[in-house]
Amino acid sequence: MKKVISLILSAVMIFSALCISASATSGIAYYIDSENGNDSNAGTSEGSAWKTVENIRSLSLNAGDKVLFRRNGIYTVNALSLTCKGTKENPIVISSYGEGNLPLLTTVERCDILDLVDCSYVTVSFLELTAHNGGGIWVNTSTEASTGITLDNLKIHDIQNTLMKSRDHQANPTEARACVVVKCLSYPSPSPYPVNDFTCTDCEMYDCGNGLLMWGAFAADSTSPWADISDNCPKMIYNKNSYVADCYFHDMDAEGMIIGITENALITNCRFINCCQGVGVDENGEALYYTAPVWYWGGLESTVDHCEISGAKNHGDGMACDFDSWTNYCTYQYIYSHDNNAFICNNPYGCGQTGNTVRYCLSVNDNAIRNSFGVRKYEENFSFYNNTLINCPNTIASCNKDAFIANNIFVGSIVSDWYLGSRETGFSGEITNNCFWGMGSPTGSKNSCNLDPLFVGNDATNPESYRLSKNSPLIGKGIGIDDELTEDFFGNPISSLNIGCYAGEGEESKAAFNLVDFITHFLGSALGFVYQRVADFFNSFFD
Repeated sequence: MKKVISLILSAVMIFSALCISASATSGIAYYIDSENGNDSNAGTSEGSAWKTVENIRSLSLNAGDKVLFRRNGIYTVNALSLTCKGTKENPIVISSYGEGNLPLLTTVERCDILDLVDCSYVTVSFLELTAHNGGGIWVNTSTEASTGITLDNLKIHDIQNTLMKSRDHQANPTEARACVVVKCLSYPSPSPYPVNDFTCTDCEMYDCGNGLLMWGAFAADSTSPWADISDNCPKMIYNKNSYVADCYFHDMDAEGMIIGITENALITNCRFINCCQGVGVDENGEALYYTAPVWYWGGLESTVDHCEISGAKNHGDGMACDFDSWTNYCTYQYIYSHDNNAFICNNPYGCGQTGNTVRYCLSVNDNAIRNSFGVRKYEENFSFYNNTLINCPNTIASCNKDAFIANNIFVGSIVSDWYLGSRETGFSGEITNNCFWGMGSPTGSKNSCNLDPLFVGNDATNPESYRLSKNSPLIGKGIGIDDELTEDFFGNPISSLNIGCYAGEGEESKAAFNLVDFITHFLGSALGFVYQRVADFFNSFFD
C-alpha cells in the first residue's frame, strides 16, 4: 500500500512539474514573412504568417509571447510602439526564425523603428535594423519603471551618420541619430521612472551618429543641473544594474556610448573603434562641441573594463576615459586605448565628483591634446594607478583633492611634461612610485624615476610589447595598494608590486636585434629563408 501511495505522489509531483514547465514556456508565437506572408492569415504558424507588422500593433502581448520575423526578409517598420510585460522566467521575445541572413527591419521615414514604452522583460534578438533618416530602438518609460529589457545579437547601422555642428545626444533615437536610447535626458524630467536591469550583449552598432545612449532622469524637485553653481547637486533618478558586454561600436560621427545617470552599470569586453569622427571645430580651429567614445555623465558605482578604444578624433574631447558631470565612484580598468585624441579627462561640474578610479590600463599614442585630471570643479579622492601611457602629451592635474597617482609609467616625447596646475581648488594628494621616461617629473612626486622601463617588445602596435622584461628597473618598485583586483592588464596573476600595468615577475625581452628578422623585413622573406637555412647548416656543426 505504501508503494502505491508513493507511486501516486511521485506521479502527482511529475505532473505538477510538467505543468509548471509547460507554463514557463507557454505563450503564442506570431510569425511575419515579408515574402510569403499575408496580413489576412492567422499569423500563428510559419505556414500562416503575416506579411507586415501592422497586426502586431493591435495585439496585447503577454508573458511568453513571441514575434518572429523570417530570415532573409526585409520589413518596413515605422515607429512600432509596444507596451507589454513578460516575466523574468517567461519574457516576451521579438526575434527571428528560419535560415539565412538576419531579418532586416528598416524605415525611410523620420521615426524610430521600435519603441518599448513601460515594458518589462522583453528580449529583442537576432535582427538587423537600419534607418537612414530615423533611429533605432527607444527603451522609454512614461507611467512606471521598466525592468529586464534585453537586446542581444542585433546589428544596427545606417542611422544618420552625417557630420553635425552641435551635440545631439539628449533626445529620442531619431533626433539623437542613435542606434539605441534608454530614456532621454531633459530637465525637468518628463518621466521620473527608471529603466532597471537593462542588458545589451553581442550587438554591433556602426555607421550612425550615436551608438547606445543610456540616461536616467533628474527628480522634478531637483536644482537645475545646467546652472554652474557651487555646491548644489541635482537629485538623480538612476537606472540601475545595466549590463553591456561583447558589443562592437564603430565608424560613427559622435558618441559610441554614454553611461548617463546610471548606477551599478558594467560595460565589459566591448570595442569602440573610430567613434567621434566629427572633429567639431570652427574655421579657426576652436572646438564647437565635445564627444567621447564611452563616457560617464552622472554615473554612480559603475565600471568599464576589458575594452578596446581607438581612433577618436573629436577636437574637444575624443578621450578614452572621461568622468563627466556628477560622476562618483566609477572606474575604468583593463582598457586598451590607442590612437585617440587623448587618454583621460576628468570634468566635474557643479558640486564636483569623488571616488573615481583608472587602473591597469594601457594607452598608446593618445596624443593630440592634453590629459587632464580634474577641470572646472574639484575631483576628490581620484585614484590613478598601475597604468602605462606611451607617447602621452602634457598631463595637467588641477582641481584635485586628495588624489592618489601611483605606480604609473609615463613615456613621453620631448614636448611632454607634467603640471600640477592651480585652478580654483588647486591640487592636493600623493604622487608616488611613478616612472617618467622622456618627460619631466612633477614637483612633489615621491619615489619616482626617469628610467627606461625596458619593455619586452619592439612592435608599438602590439599591446604585448609593453610587458616588462626581467631586467626592468620597474619590477618590484611599486607601492602596495589594497584593492580587490587579482590580475594585471595582460591577465597575469598579480605577483609583483611593479610600476605600470604589468604585474608579473618579468619576461624575456623580444626587443633584441635579430638578423633573420632584419633581413626578412628589409630584403624579403625569400632571402630571409635562405639566410636561415645557411645559418642552420653551420650551426649544426656546433651542436
